Amino acid sequence: MRSFARALALASFILVAACAKTVQVPPQQPPPQPAPPVVLPPPVVVTPPPANAREAGVVAAAPPATIDETSAARALSAFRISCPSLQRRQDKSLLSYGPDWTGVCAEAAKVSPGSAAAFFRDRFDWVRIGEGKAFATGYYIPEALGSRAPGTGYAVPVYRTPPDLIRCTRPDGTAGRARIDETGSCVPYYTRAEIEDGALAGKGLEIGWAADPVELFFIEIQGSGELRLPDGSVMRIGYDNQNGREYVGIGRLLRDRGILPPGGANMQSIKDWIRANPEQGRALMRENLSYIFFKELLGPPLGSLGLPITPHGTVAADPNFTPLGAPVFLSAMDRPETNGFWVAQDVGGAIKGPNRFDTYWGGGPQATATAGGMSASGQALILLPKGTAARAFAQP
Repeated sequence: MRSFARALALASFILVAACAKTVQVPPQQPPPQPAPPVVLPPPVVVTPPPANAREAGVVAAAPPATIDETSAARALSAFRISCPSLQRRQDKSLLSYGPDWTGVCAEAAKVSPGSAAAFFRDRFDWVRIGEGKAFATGYYIPEALGSRAPGTGYAVPVYRTPPDLIRCTRPDGTAGRARIDETGSCVPYYTRAEIEDGALAGKGLEIGWAADPVELFFIEIQGSGELRLPDGSVMRIGYDNQNGREYVGIGRLLRDRGILPPGGANMQSIKDWIRANPEQGRALMRENLSYIFFKELLGPPLGSLGLPITPHGTVAADPNFTPLGAPVFLSAMDRPETNGFWVAQDVGGAIKGPNRFDTYWGGGPQATATAGGMSASGQALILLPKGTAARAFAQP
């Protein structure tokens, strides 16, 4: 009995001790906080480049206080040649309409060369496109050894425009120069590399054969040139068409890659590098996908208007920003020989944007030296028939 009591007392003690044991309560967790709001950067607004001169902005400008009469007389002669085209062409720059030019063209036919400066000063509105900051390069008529037939030493074909080079709309919606492939699809035309590797061989498209692929490449860049034939005569060739592929300036590639020093990417430096590195040079030329097709020229050199061009008087320009056939005045150029009047009578694959010009210097060693290293910056003004510029001052 006593044992039972002791057992009962012990059990009661254990129970009380258990009840007295401290219960550990886990600390209360703070409520979850909401995630901070995501702050997105403001959307990037990409402003497309201007499509024409009016979108770039047209500002009235004043003629210079003095105008070189020799430059004006040369431009007057070129302007007269351009007048028929000016009056019938649609001006992509939106600066003028064909009938605007009728009066000044009639006057130009009567102006004496000694009065050319006064004619341009008084009978035109002078305007600046955008900021008017001009950049000018140069082109000329290069010469290469060639032949009308293939033979020893004459293995580089000079092609005319292939009949399968057409304009069509590709599956991706882009349109331009292309060809129809075996499936009936419109596809980009052959690249320079594909053409050089024989894509057009055996089709009877050769109008001549050059001795040196490097010299022919530079004739392509200039857009026209001369082949000096074995008998000493000259075959003049000029731009007829292009394969629709991207033009890539190989001088810029060499400069960007540190192969030529800044300012050293002139024509002769590039030629020297290609000849010193024939395999790399060939690959470099092929990076320019653009390929030019030629026709034989029987008259004087012609520009894109199909009209004769004038040495030290013609410039190539972008027709979206300069009316083709219009006078252009370059000033404050860091190559002084480019200062003065020019007439926009040509275009070029690399001549794009407002105030971008390519000055024409003719043929011969002096023209080659001047144009080959030409890189000039300054100011440009466009001349429009008197009284018509006000229409272009309004925003598009």
